[in-house]
Amino acid sequence: MLYIVPTPIGNLEDFTFRSLRILKEVDLILVESYKISKKLLDFYNIKTNISKYHIYNEHKIVPSIIKKIQKGNKLALISNAGTPSISDPGFLLIRSCIQASITIECLPGPTAFVPALVCSGISSNEFIFIGFLPKKKRKTKLKNLSKENRTIILYESPHRLLQTLNDIKYFFGSKRDVVICKEISKYFQNILRGNIEKIILYYQNIKKILGEYTIVIDKNFEK
Repeated sequence: MLYIVPTPIGNLEDFTFRSLRILKEVDLILVESYKISKKLLDFYNIKTNISKYHIYNEHKIVPSIIKKIQKGNKLALISNAGTPSISDPGFLLIRSCIQASITIECLPGPTAFVPALVCSGISSNEFIFIGFLPKKKRKTKLKNLSKENRTIILYESPHRLLQTLNDIKYFFGSKRDVVICKEISKYFQNILRGNIEKIILYYQNIKKILGEYTIVIDKNFEK
């Protein structure tokens, strides 16, 4: 059995009783980072053994993980924050477990784009989630997305936020409304709503942009 266990994206109290029980019962927890995961595990007094699983070693260690599970071990996979495989490592292991006829159970839990969409006030009946834009062909991706007539949700890092906002203005037009959700569920959580030009002006006046961002782009009502 492999359990996919979502972890808090900010506030450590955003953790289910079931997730806590599973992490205490499994034989091994696969973690993206020792340092980050230990904060959560220590907070809940979880003593289960842990092992690293991240994008830099997953291709190498997936076969050994499969063997562990096939020998009768129960494993849990967690990422630094949120649900594994959603803009985080996990897809390769999940697919390999399916191919090996291993049972997978994904627990419901935190992920940044859902509260961002709900709090945005932008239409949520139809939306497309992109995650992080690709490093290569970013502008081509945005150009294609500009043809979408659904709400669009992106993740972005602080050092590329302003560049991405300017690209959105270029490809989507200066009249498009966006919502920027910063540090969801954390102490410095902030939500900024408005026209793309207003949003850009706000961030141009910030000396140093910090934090993690979710961008919600309103649909094109001119179509």
